[in-house]
Amino acid sequence: MVICVNLQLILPTFQSHLRHGCRSINKHKPWIETSYHGVITENMDTVLLDPPLVALDKDAPVPFAGEICAFKIYGQDAPFEAVVLNRTSGEGVLRASGPVDCEIQKEYTFIIQAYDCGAGPSGADWKKSHKAVVHIQVDDVNEFCPVFREPLYKASVTEGKIYDSILQVEAWDQDCSPQYSQICNYEIVTAGTPFAIDRNGNIRNTERLSYDKQQSYMIMVTAFDCGQKRAKEDVAVHIDVKPVCKPGWQGWNKRVDYEPGTGSRQLFPKMHLETCGGPLSGVKAMVELQTNHIGKGCDRETYSEKSLQKLCGAASGSTDLLPAPSPSTNWTASLLTDSGRDSDLIYRFDGRQAANVPDHVVPQNLTDQFTIATWMKHGPSPGLRAEKETLLCNSDKTEMNRHHYSLYVHNCRLVFLLRRDFTQVDTFRPAEFHWKLEQICDKEWHYYVINVEFPAVTLFVDGVTYEPYLVTDDWPIHSSKIDTQLTVGACWQGQERQNSSNCTHVQTGAPVAPQFTQYFHGSLSGLTIRPGRIETQKVISCLQACKEGLDINSLESLAKDIKFHFNPAQSVLVVDGEDVDSINTAMTKVSYINSRQFPTAGLRRLHITTTVQCFGEDTCLSIPDIKAVVMVLPPSEPRITISGSNRLVRPAGDLRAPLGVAPFKELHITSTVMKGDGFGGCVMEVMHNLDYCDVLVIGDELNPERESLEIHHSALLGKHLDATNSTSGISIYGVDSMAHYEQALRQVRYRNWRPATLSERKFRLTCSELNGRYTSNEFNLEVGVMFHPAPFSTLSLLLSSSSAPPAATVVIVVCIAALVVIVVIGVYRIHATHQEGSREDEDGGKEPEEDWDNSALTITVNPMENIKGAQALDEEVKEEGQEQEEEEEEEEEQVGGMTSTESDNSDEDEEEEEEDEREKVKERMQKGKLEWDSSSVTY
Repeated sequence: MVICVNLQLILPTFQSHLRHGCRSINKHKPWIETSYHGVITENMDTVLLDPPLVALDKDAPVPFAGEICAFKIYGQDAPFEAVVLNRTSGEGVLRASGPVDCEIQKEYTFIIQAYDCGAGPSGADWKKSHKAVVHIQVDDVNEFCPVFREPLYKASVTEGKIYDSILQVEAWDQDCSPQYSQICNYEIVTAGTPFAIDRNGNIRNTERLSYDKQQSYMIMVTAFDCGQKRAKEDVAVHIDVKPVCKPGWQGWNKRVDYEPGTGSRQLFPKMHLETCGGPLSGVKAMVELQTNHIGKGCDRETYSEKSLQKLCGAASGSTDLLPAPSPSTNWTASLLTDSGRDSDLIYRFDGRQAANVPDHVVPQNLTDQFTIATWMKHGPSPGLRAEKETLLCNSDKTEMNRHHYSLYVHNCRLVFLLRRDFTQVDTFRPAEFHWKLEQICDKEWHYYVINVEFPAVTLFVDGVTYEPYLVTDDWPIHSSKIDTQLTVGACWQGQERQNSSNCTHVQTGAPVAPQFTQYFHGSLSGLTIRPGRIETQKVISCLQACKEGLDINSLESLAKDIKFHFNPAQSVLVVDGEDVDSINTAMTKVSYINSRQFPTAGLRRLHITTTVQCFGEDTCLSIPDIKAVVMVLPPSEPRITISGSNRLVRPAGDLRAPLGVAPFKELHITSTVMKGDGFGGCVMEVMHNLDYCDVLVIGDELNPERESLEIHHSALLGKHLDATNSTSGISIYGVDSMAHYEQALRQVRYRNWRPATLSERKFRLTCSELNGRYTSNEFNLEVGVMFHPAPFSTLSLLLSSSSAPPAATVVIVVCIAALVVIVVIGVYRIHATHQEGSREDEDGGKEPEEDWDNSALTITVNPMENIKGAQALDEEVKEEGQEQEEEEEEEEEQVGGMTSTESDNSDEDEEEEEEDEREKVKERMQKGKLEWDSSSVTY
């Protein structure tokens, strides 16, 4: 029987079945090995795997299902990829996808899986193999040459000896494998030398060396790694031949560099004493740091005399008799200045200069207690019978030549003369106090303080107390109406006299006008006088203290037999011990320290003298002295930067307010230094002190009838700061941190109770460190006033102002929105007028000095919202007013809490000091005005 089949009917059904059948035949997962081990050479990309990378699939040879389409790698940062070479056979290859460096990583471990091609061309229903572990080892390439650890090797040998090892050189290789990273051989390149080197780098001499034949050898040495790669650069070895042992210090450097801010720096870390084997019973070494050429004898702080006194806690009320020349202190203008580095002011007197101190500067009543202090550098007086050399003299201005008090040098003796005024008891009283000291004529700087507690007088020299060896009495001076003259550098002779013959002493000719006599020869600095109080030992020590000196590290590690002591200035150290090894250990711990943040750069000389004692003998060895230097490197100069808002615009009400406005509220003071050279350096922020900040009024001076610039006393509490102000500006001074200066400047207040007359007010702020050695940028600020702002400008002002309460801001936004609605809808105009009248009634009790003026606005809002907003605003205004009143009451209580005695004493003590400071500040202000050019300023 013949069956006829219509192929057109069954063909689609067959094709569909075929398609569904292909999609379901991927029954098996691919198969790969469970682990692989591979090797790759660094800087190459081919990986040799064992076993090879092959994936099998039991579905083969079925297309797609039996084919391998991909290998996937799983591992963190594995720089490899697997590629299918043949889909049918499943062969693949593993290669690097990025640089492979043995020096960075020597081996890698990751996971790999194989994926078949799925059930069809789309790749659907793919299957993946199990996970296999791949471990790859990176083979090293000998790409690096050996490098010596030191650029130069030095050693010394004693003539006539054979050494097993004179010194050892050492090289290293950056390659990662032992084969290429290890150094297998060293070789002396220089031919014909009496030296040999082993594979460990030890150099020895092959024959006995003679100092007379050759005193030093320079040989070149190279190195080879185990791959026989030679060092890129040979190293030089310098071997000195020393004669037969000579006692002395060895292993020390002639120069030691000191980096500012590094604390204590060891001077002789490898020094030891060579005694040539002789038995010793004791060694004494004296280390002397010579700093006489630095500043006033050593490195000290160079702040102004008043700043230093405040920093050291000295009593207020001192008068500076040798200030820097200026229009307000012009009596020093004719003197010779020998300004040292770092703003250290020094006056030099050559026997022809002197200065009369103005009467308004001179303390009128010294009382029974007072202090005179000065730095002095003085040498022996010329001639056999030296004349008196006067530092300070208070004598009659006219008619007579009586000396009321004076300080002078005579034949290298310091003499203080004090003749009291006549009292009811007309008796002899102590009048002249004499001290004979080596320091007076040693041509070095010393700090002299004379404390007078009449009739007792005490002298301090560099912090050490000295009593007078001679005190002479004299009659008191009878009171008179003759004015006195205080003179520095000489004594004023006020009485006119006739010229006289040297032989007959007969007065002939015209009278000689009053003149100076008894001129001083030497240098002075920081001459001050303080009436009413004497200085304490603690303050004196602080004022003259050196900021550099010798030190010993790790005292607890010194041997028990070691004894040491410093002089008061820590410029001389004596180390004494019985054992040489103990002395060597102690000397390696001798250090130099400079505690100044910005020290004076330059050389400091070191001198070491040594005495050696032997058993049964006073001295047995002669140890040569050592002369070395400490080089203090220049400090990184700080760049002081003042930043903040350069323009301040406030409503008239703010300027009229009792506290006015704070112009420098957003002020920031920072300081940076450059570390390193100009190319590889970096900028670092540093913290240090400031000693004054001046706010200068630019343009017309302040008008006291309508404006003020001031800082409240409470803003300076807890800080080492004082302030003085004038119509030219305000100055805050004293040695204190940048943070404290920033806090104080932010509380400077400017007030103008007639702002209608003010268009703008400009200020310029500058700050200083170390008495002007480092100064900040000139920060310019302009204060403006705003009158009757428009509604939208008012809105932006209130939104941007940090002083507006959040509730007030919401109320204003609602009001402006309501105003826009009212303009569009004119139906409610009558109602708006009514609301405006009620608002004026509510606002009638408010202060006239508000942050903004709403007299020109007509605002209508929801009455309930308006009432709530107004109530909230009124409550916040009341709370702010109460807080402000409470703060003012607290400030008044703080100021008023001072006793009347304290207030009177502080006023009397500080009145002259504040007056002097005010004149200095005015001077700086006037100088700043002359330099200011308003035409060149842009805002």
